[in-house]
Amino acid sequence: MNGITIALSKGRIFDETLPLLAAAGIVPVENPETSRKLIIGTNRPDVRVVIVRATDVPTYVQYGAADLGVAGKDVLIEHGGEGLYQPLDLNIAKCRMMVAVPEGFDYERAVRQGNRLKVASKYIKTAREHFAAKGVHVDLIKLYGSMELAPLAGLADAIVDLVSTGGTLKANKLVAVEDIMGISSRLVVNQAALKLKRETLTPILDAFAKAVKKD
Repeated sequence: MNGITIALSKGRIFDETLPLLAAAGIVPVENPETSRKLIIGTNRPDVRVVIVRATDVPTYVQYGAADLGVAGKDVLIEHGGEGLYQPLDLNIAKCRMMVAVPEGFDYERAVRQGNRLKVASKYIKTAREHFAAKGVHVDLIKLYGSMELAPLAGLADAIVDLVSTGGTLKANKLVAVEDIMGISSRLVVNQAALKLKRETLTPILDAFAKAVKKD
């Protein structure tokens, strides 16, 4: 296909990317929440959107199955960002990467005493680097589902996860004890597409950049 393929994930990233697409004159013709289609057309015959899992966006762009996409910084750190051009922080889907523990667990004391902590996370690379920098010994447990369950079920002492409002932590009697980094979503572009489809891609990238600056 000579046109442009944009990889997006359902939910918050898709919703918050819509105004940026609109600024570039691109309007998806269907909503992925109500449509079962994984490839969605737009008002432009040369632009389509593919709906993929958030964690798969960098892979689709890296291998050229999509020309550009929107991925969270959390996903890009875990992916490593190989073969991707990341021209723009879109300042959307903002949250924090944090360490959380059950209420009543003395995290500071455990760290001070040099205890070996069991930490559950989707974000193993981020967690490893964070604790290594602090000199804290941890056993990392990779999970794909609800992190909050791990301490409650006795699987882990702590979790490393994304926190936006903190409501889920509170509901599960967990408390955030350490802020690792701020997370937002970025535009990622396939490097070969940037060369081969420059004429079509550049106006889209420029429109995104203007819309982000205006906000």
